[in-house]
Amino acid sequence: MKLFKFLDQIIEKVSTWTLLVSVLLMLSLSVLAIVLRWFNLTLHWIEPFVRHLVFLSTFLGGVLATGRGTHIGIDILGKYLESIHNDLLYNWIKRVGSLASFLTLSWLIYASYNFLIVELKYGKPVFWGIESGYLVAIIPIGFGLIAYRFFYIFINSFNGKRAC
Repeated sequence: MKLFKFLDQIIEKVSTWTLLVSVLLMLSLSVLAIVLRWFNLTLHWIEPFVRHLVFLSTFLGGVLATGRGTHIGIDILGKYLESIHNDLLYNWIKRVGSLASFLTLSWLIYASYNFLIVELKYGKPVFWGIESGYLVAIIPIGFGLIAYRFFYIFINSFNGKRAC
């Protein structure tokens, strides 16, 4: 269990710092592109790079939100059970939701991996000579990190701790 917790903490820290760097880069490069337009200059790689940073930031935000339990969810029954202090049933609903999310994400990882294979085979360079297939790898990696966080929430809920 300590290994899972350690891995979850590493994912949290790396995701936080990578998200911070991504947002700062997006802002800086977008401002640079605007300033360069004033002088009729352009760097063609900035816009696709910023687009992929936005893509990366979206997945990293999902990773962080999942770990903190603030991801999108319809939780009417859970809120009701929480209000009447039925913690046992509340935790089971959270467990089922976490497991269902993990299984759904596992399927999405498989589908995005297949997409990645196609993109690696037929992709083209996007910027700096980087093939689109390598950039598309953000998708299965992002889904994988989110799936791991849901799996960790699921197994951690059996330790007597309240699930996120």
